[in-house]
Parts: sequence; C-alpha cells; structure tokens
Amino acid sequence: MALTQKPKADVSRDRKVRIFKQLDNLNNHTDKQGMPGSRFVSVESWSNKQVAGWLREQGFREYVDLLCSKHRLDGASLLCLTETDLRSPPLELKVLGDIKRLMLAVRRLQRQHAAHVHSGLEVSALSPIHTDGKDLVISNGFTERGSGDHQHCNGAVTTVGGEHSYSNGKRKQYCGRFDPEYWKTTLSALYAMLVCGVTSFVMVLVHERVPDMRTYPPLPDIFLDSVPRIPWAFAMAEACAVVLGSMLMLVFLMHKHRSILFRRLCNLTGTVFLLRCVTMFVTSLSVPGHHLQCSGKMYGDAWVKVQRALDIWSGLGMSLTGVQTCGDYMFSGHTVALTMLNFFVTEYTPRNWNFVHTMSWVLNLFGIFFILAAHEHYSIDVFIAFYITTRLFLYYHTLANTQAYQHSRRARIWFPLFSFFECNVTGPVPNEYSWPFSKPAFIRNILG
Repeated sequence: MALTQKPKADVSRDRKVRIFKQLDNLNNHTDKQGMPGSRFVSVESWSNKQVAGWLREQGFREYVDLLCSKHRLDGASLLCLTETDLRSPPLELKVLGDIKRLMLAVRRLQRQHAAHVHSGLEVSALSPIHTDGKDLVISNGFTERGSGDHQHCNGAVTTVGGEHSYSNGKRKQYCGRFDPEYWKTTLSALYAMLVCGVTSFVMVLVHERVPDMRTYPPLPDIFLDSVPRIPWAFAMAEACAVVLGSMLMLVFLMHKHRSILFRRLCNLTGTVFLLRCVTMFVTSLSVPGHHLQCSGKMYGDAWVKVQRALDIWSGLGMSLTGVQTCGDYMFSGHTVALTMLNFFVTEYTPRNWNFVHTMSWVLNLFGIFFILAAHEHYSIDVFIAFYITTRLFLYYHTLANTQAYQHSRRARIWFPLFSFFECNVTGPVPNEYSWPFSKPAFIRNILG
C-alpha cells in the first residue's frame, strides 16, 4: 500500500497545533501557580514569583531561593540565562546534572517563547521571529533579516544550525549580518589617497633637506657593512610587493565581506604612512650608500614641488615606475607595504590554505631582504617599519574582534578612525567567499 505524504501546509498547521497545545498546558499550570489567568503571559513579563513557580514545576525547587529570592531572576533575565552564568560567580552551581537539566528546560522555554512571538501576539526587544527559513531578529527596536539562525544579540544565547553556543569567549560568533557600509569604504579610500598625496609631498621636502654625502657619510650599519650591495635587489623587492598585491586583490574580489576588508586596508595603510610622514620629516638621515646620487635643493618654486609630488603619487613611489627619491628613510615604506599585504592575505584566507600562507610569508621576508641587500634603507628603517605595521595590524584586529573597545569613550578619543569605521561590525569577519558578479545566462543554463 503506497504511503501518501502530507502536504507541506498541513504539516506546518499540525506543528502549530502542537505548539499551541504546549502553550495551553503551560498556561493551565501557571494559573494553578497563582499567575495571571490570561490567554498567555509572555515569559519576558514574568515576575520573580512566576519564575519560581516554573522552577518548581521543572523540579528545581532547591534553586528557587538562590535564583529568585537572592538574585531576583525574572522572565527577561531567565531568557538570557546561560550555562556560563550557572557555573560562574555569583551562582556557581556544583551539580553537573542539575546544570544540564536546567539549561535544557530553559532552552525549551526559549523555543516556546519564540513560538509565541511567531504567532503574532507580541513582539519584544528580546524576541527572535522565525519566518520560513529567514529570521527577523528584534534588537532594541530594530529588525534585521538574518540567514535562518536566530540569535539573541543582547543576550548570551546563540542558536546556529539547531545548536546553542554561549558567549563565554570560547567560540567566536557574530550576531546578524555584516553591513558593507559602502559609504564608509569610500571615505576610507579617500583617506588613504589623501595620505598618499601628503606622503609624496613630504618626500619632496625631505629630498631637499637630504644631508650632503661629503659632510655626512653613510652611518655604520651591521648588515649593510657585512653584505655587499646587489644592484637588482630593489627591483626584486618591488616585484615581491606586486605579487603580494595581486594575491590580495584576488582575495578581495572573491571575499563575501570585501567592503569591510578594503576599508580596513585603507584605514591601516593610511595611518601607518601618515606616521611615516612625521618620522621622516622631523629627522633627516644621511644616505645609506655611496651608490645613491642624492643632492639637496633640487626643486624650485611650490608648483614644481607639487608636480614632483604628483609624479611620485602616480608612480606609487616605486622605482619600477621610474620614481627615484632620497631622504625618506625613517621608516621604510616598501617594508610597510610588503608586511601589510602579507598580513591581510594570511588573515582573510582559510587557515588550511598553507601554501598561500607560506608563499605570502616568503614574499614578505624575501622582499625585506632584497631592500637591505640593495642598500636602499638602513636596517633600523626596516625593523621599525615591520614592528609598527605588525603591531598596528594586530591591535586593530584584536579590538575589532573582541568588541570590547569600539563604543568606549577612550576609543573615540585615541582611536577615532577605528571607532568610526568599526562601530557597526559585530565581531570577527568570517572568511566566506562568493562570486562578485552574477552568473552569465549560459552558465545558469548549464548548472540548471
């Protein structure tokens, strides 16, 4: 005998009937416990006494005094209760079985509360609304369409694929989707371009102030004094930067959150090069090698300086494009570029892409070696550039991933750009990839 499958609408209707029967049972019990006898009292509006009645019903009578009398647990706080709360001070429950059974009961109550909200009777600030595979998360009065998994943004319970995880620092998680905020990305790109223009003009100024080699010979340097100069090494360093840049462009092209990544690259690069403008302007070092043909006061009026700065800016300050500069030593801009590109490639690609990460680090380290082998920078220039770039990258991403500093007053004062650009990024950016363009018609026909 052939089995007939129920229509999808009937299955959904049967599920709703079962849910409302559960709610009726809960209502009948709450009436017996002296709770309001209305159709259904939202869990979020429960008082301490109502929570105490629920705990007794579930078999946790011994914890009523601790949770409801001593710590005044009401309905809203019950919905936000996590296993971490039960294990850590001030509760510190000791019986593992009670902890697990209590959390199972709390999760059932959360599902019933979600079903009650889904029925259209009430919408609150703590309530996730499920709508046919898509979620609307209600958080402080704002709605946001999710991806089918509901989360309490202002609580600690997260449901992903039917499993609950807790915000106890043991698992990275983010709430809702990431807004690309293209207007902020545009501002960050303008900021980086402006800093590059300022850097180019400062390079013209320091070229005029470069010390005379006959009066100020190259400073003693252990590496430069020990390693003979390789004439083609600087071109190889720039070639390493070009390869790294091409790799990062591919990552940006395929990354789902490319707008956030590009915004961070512009913000960090612009900030480091702005600091470089200050350091190379305040102190002029003598040229690191006799092969450099540098002489001060090469440029005349302001217009000539501006034209020279535009040449440097359009050529990205690279010798491969015909740009030759002197005096911009403290600290190495080429090292900054190599290191920043390397860190972005390794940060925003999956951890198991070992070949890509190894290749990125090899290009970074070989590029630094070629800079020194060409005798274009002192060793201290390269070391300081590497240290500042890596520290700033790590500090920035640590603060952005932990969300511990984004909205504080100190962040707005000391890290205004970070606070502005990252205020709406709600956690670590996952390495998710998607094709940036819509599929052509013939490919869609082939794939069906």
